Amino acid sequence: MVSSGDRSAKIRTYNYPQGRVTDHRINLTLYDLDNIINGDIQKIIDELQLVDNTEKMKMSEDGL
Repeated sequence: MVSSGDRSAKIRTYNYPQGRVTDHRINLTLYDLDNIINGDIQKIIDELQLVDNTEKMKMSEDGL
């Protein structure tokens, strides 16, 4: 799938003045920009996995 590049299609926003990272796909906002920029992205990965697993479980329950 190819994105239009429109601002509404953004995945993540990095706000340096406030030290904030927002992942728009899962509505996650973290105030830990310095560590994330330095490669400590485990918090984001954990939340993405949690949302993915929750959606998979919901789809599985709906299929029963």
